[in-house]
Amino acid sequence: MCGIVGYIGPKNAQEIIINGLKRLEYRGYDSAGVAILNGTLQVRKQKGKVNELADTLKHKTLNGQVGIGHTRWATHGFPNDTNAHPHVNAADDFALVHNGIIENYQALRARLQGRGYEFKTQTDTEALVHLIDDVRKSTGLSLEKAISQALTQVVGTYGIAVVSANDPDMLIAARKGSPLILGVREEENEYFISSDASAVVEHTRRVVYLNDGELIVVRRDGFEVKNIDDVTLQKEIHELEWDLEQIEKEGYPHFMLKEIVEQPESLANCMRGRISSEDNAIVLGGLIDVLDELRNANRIIICACGTSWHAGLVGEYLIEEFARIPVEVEYASEFRYRDPILNKGDVVLVISQSGETADTLAAVREAKRKDIPVYGICNVVGSTIARETDAGVYLHAGPEIGVASTKAFTAQVLVLTMIALKMAEGRTMSNEELRENLRALEELPEKVQEVLKLNDQIREMSEVFRYATNFLYLGRGYNFPVALEGALKLKEISYIHAEGYPAAEMKHGPIALIDRQMPVIFIALKDRTYGKVVTNIEEVVARHGVVIAITDSDNDELDDLCEYVIRIPAISEFLSPILAVLPLQFLAYHIAVLRGCDVDQPRNLAKSVTVE
Repeated sequence: MCGIVGYIGPKNAQEIIINGLKRLEYRGYDSAGVAILNGTLQVRKQKGKVNELADTLKHKTLNGQVGIGHTRWATHGFPNDTNAHPHVNAADDFALVHNGIIENYQALRARLQGRGYEFKTQTDTEALVHLIDDVRKSTGLSLEKAISQALTQVVGTYGIAVVSANDPDMLIAARKGSPLILGVREEENEYFISSDASAVVEHTRRVVYLNDGELIVVRRDGFEVKNIDDVTLQKEIHELEWDLEQIEKEGYPHFMLKEIVEQPESLANCMRGRISSEDNAIVLGGLIDVLDELRNANRIIICACGTSWHAGLVGEYLIEEFARIPVEVEYASEFRYRDPILNKGDVVLVISQSGETADTLAAVREAKRKDIPVYGICNVVGSTIARETDAGVYLHAGPEIGVASTKAFTAQVLVLTMIALKMAEGRTMSNEELRENLRALEELPEKVQEVLKLNDQIREMSEVFRYATNFLYLGRGYNFPVALEGALKLKEISYIHAEGYPAAEMKHGPIALIDRQMPVIFIALKDRTYGKVVTNIEEVVARHGVVIAITDSDNDELDDLCEYVIRIPAISEFLSPILAVLPLQFLAYHIAVLRGCDVDQPRNLAKSVTVE
């Protein structure tokens, strides 16, 4: 989580770092701070959001051309001024910002306290600062070498950036399990360290990705990357595929609303160049070399977290129905610790919007450790998961800034759909069936656009439910995972308790909760389970429950049964999750806004979960 920005160059570092932190604030927003070099080490940090720090600095500008900054998502220690980053050593001559968790910080802390170090914070990061200082003092090594040696004693994950008053034209960064990139503007002799490309894209699209176990030393005239064994590495400079305009709100009040509305475009981009009903073809370039291995798999294990896990559940239905290959969907956090049984012929498929999710990345490494092929689905080009998996597919959904995922979910489902169809092509699906399904895919963006016209209706409906304290979401088949995703969206941004359930399971517990105070949302599309779902609606109505139904545009059978009916265009059953989730995204958004919640930065959450 957390956001890191570093700068070295000819310009004022404070302004660049603060602007970068604002773009990274979706990674953490309980406190923020900067350290700027100008003869001495100038540190300002405080509880609250980046704007509050920016207001403070308007009256106390820190001049200097080298610095680091941090926006925090707390793991160790309460959000307050003291625990905020950067942290400094006892002599106040170097400062460090950190993303990740130092798992052995208590042992390090006890050892360092025994050596006379005084701790002022509750954080794990302060142990790393004092450890680097102790190594430097006891060995006489340079700061760069002391950092390298100290990191060999660390158990856990880190992305760090360091500046020193003793070497004011140097910026050091290192990573293990927590992303860092270097933005490069060689012609201007300026460089940018960041935990996310969104902080550097307004300055440059040329970036270097750091891998685990690598340390970079940046100076005004260039940079050098070394591994943990002090071997200099040659790093390739990559070009970012998106630009500044894509990470601006463009007049929308929130990123989340902008990203909901972008879905016709994001889905079209996801399919562009990949499908053609005219040619009856699906081309997934990232899987070409492994397609036979995927098609001949004995079993596919999908690993993901949160919203991506819900997409994986839809993927299970898709692959099993079309390709007839058994699929299991695992929470990546559980998969990594339970010594999973993996056999020859298995394939692991991981899903992550950011490509940096810590538990999902650990699942990748667990599978590779057992010599099982791993393929990835992610949105961020050049991300760690994209680089460490054997093959994969990018979403091409564009940057997603809102913490609650919307367009990434629908793009993930779409990619899984294309994979399932490709696996079935010429095997379990005839050419005519394939062509019909591809035509349905090509119509998808237009039908999504139709659903977006429901925005005003759902906003009015949200006025009624803004004071609810509980919601129940129910669906069957392809739309059971949509019920889970709808409930998650409401929980994340409105802080209303919500549960998703298979509709048929309602009578095995949740029906006890039904009353006039708990709205029940049914996804009741006219598919193979429609009749059963209507029966479940009847059961809720019989207990005086309030029912909101999402159904087909030409279906008026539920009008007298349900208090609210939301109609979406009819579509092939296998694509229904992409349409059905859209009203639920709108509902969560409008209820949260009406409740006065911070939609883009909900409490206690952050966008890219790079810690366990």
